[in-house]
Amino acid sequence: MSWEDSTRQKMLHLKLPTDPRWVGIAEMQIEDILVDHAYCEQKAASSCISLILRFNDLDDIVDTLTPIVAEEWGHFERVLAQLRKRGMKFGAPRKDEYVIKLNEFVKKGGSRIQQLTEQLLLNALIEARSCERFKLLSKNVADEDLQKFYYELMISEAGHYVTFIELARKYDDVEKVNRRWQEWLDYESEVLKKLEVRGDRMH
Repeated sequence: MSWEDSTRQKMLHLKLPTDPRWVGIAEMQIEDILVDHAYCEQKAASSCISLILRFNDLDDIVDTLTPIVAEEWGHFERVLAQLRKRGMKFGAPRKDEYVIKLNEFVKKGGSRIQQLTEQLLLNALIEARSCERFKLLSKNVADEDLQKFYYELMISEAGHYVTFIELARKYDDVEKVNRRWQEWLDYESEVLKKLEVRGDRMH
């Protein structure tokens, strides 16, 4: 792993890097990756909308997540444009085993703020892994247009990741949030170890 990649890994706090085979397989199945990516952006926007509606009394949640909804939907439109310019079809959604496994780790019950923290940390983790994979695509795909595209989205996802973590620390006890975040990171690394390396999925 290069110094740059090692530093980025530490910034994202991910415990396990993506299997290096993934990006090569993904490039060979770029239509599938773009379709899956489009649905990831749609789900990211939907997740933020859900948080806004559920915690509408928390001004910082509403005010911070509202522009993220617009940004994620803008990403969806941009991914769709990448498909169209290549004569590719926007296909049906695929089963996201990664997110399904992460959702199994969400603590049920607890206070309303604890429930908010769980959802924010879940979102932060998905954004962190997306950021890492966008970086891999930006550095390794031959298509220069996609290199630039994924570099720009990598920067955006990194910002979202930080925002979700900061919101969790604003509304909940910082030490508890940090401890729970480490549990999430440990769990995610185990999930990644067990998942098949597939080039037709963003995660």
